[in-house]
This record gives sequence, C-alpha cells and structure tokens, in this order.
Amino acid sequence: MRFFIVGVSCVGKTAIGLKLAGLLGYQFFDLDDEIEACFSMPIEKLQDKFLNMNSFRKEASKALSHLLSLESSKESVIALPPSGLMSSYWDVVKKSKGLTIVLNDKPGNILKRITFYDKDSKPMKQHLTKDGRAFYLNEIKEDITYFNKSYKKADISVNVSGLNIDESALKIKKAIENQ
Repeated sequence: MRFFIVGVSCVGKTAIGLKLAGLLGYQFFDLDDEIEACFSMPIEKLQDKFLNMNSFRKEASKALSHLLSLESSKESVIALPPSGLMSSYWDVVKKSKGLTIVLNDKPGNILKRITFYDKDSKPMKQHLTKDGRAFYLNEIKEDITYFNKSYKKADISVNVSGLNIDESALKIKKAIENQ
C-alpha cells in the first residue's frame, strides 16, 4: 500500500513521513527530491522554465508517475508538495489507489519550523524580524486557506498540533489502522 502525505510547507511531511515509513517497515520518498533527481536540477530552477505553476506541475507529475512505476514504491510513504492533491499530481495520485493523508497544524507552529532554501535547494540561515514573522505567518495562513480546498479530497486528516515527530507518526499509524 502507498501512503501519500500532504500539507502546507513546513508542516512536517518529510520528518513525519520518514518516521511513519519506519514504523510501517516501508520505503520513504520525498517527491521534491524525486523531481530534482528526475530533471537533474533544483525545483526552483525547474519552476523558472514554466510560465505558471500548472505547467510546472504537469511536467513534475511525470516524476511522480515514474516513482509509482518502481517496485520499491509499492509499499511506501510519499511526501507530496503542498499542491499534491491538485491538478496533474492529483490525476496521478488518484489512479494509484493509495491512501492520502493531510497533516494540519497551527500557523504559529509551522512558522517555528519555517525553512528557507536558495535556488539550488540548499537550506539558508535566515533570521526573521518581527515584521518578517508577521509577513510569513500571514503567508502560512493564506496557504492553509488556499490548499485546504484540495485537502478535502484526502482520505485522512490528522492534526499534529502540539505533537512531536514520533507522536505524530504514531497518531497517523493509528488513523490508518482505523480506516
């Protein structure tokens, strides 16, 4: 079985998904890494080649299709980008007959985990000012509102607010078992 983890940026998809995969004895894949490997370039540079995000997602969904064709992905946990249940990604995910799981958290908690990357997908150290924190908190809230429309398609919704990585993975495992 495949489990697709989706949620807004910095909600914990990769860390929690990796822990969940370990609990299940499954492989873990991060679609961002798979896209970069498939196209031999960082995501931001790949995105720059397209006029809009839908065009980018259509091309990037080829990496997801390729991943799902691999035997090693038959029993896996796959972290999707925030748009994982939209457009071309959704077309691929829904055909796979896997279980989709959306992670939810409070905007303030997500802000504490915010990570910035350069154009080469390398993490950057960045200190946020009070105004910067307010700006990104608003951005996170807007992302939650925007993506929640597509997250209603998910099979399971798990609130990870106040939970650490281990607790979050265990909560998801229990939700899966109750499906």
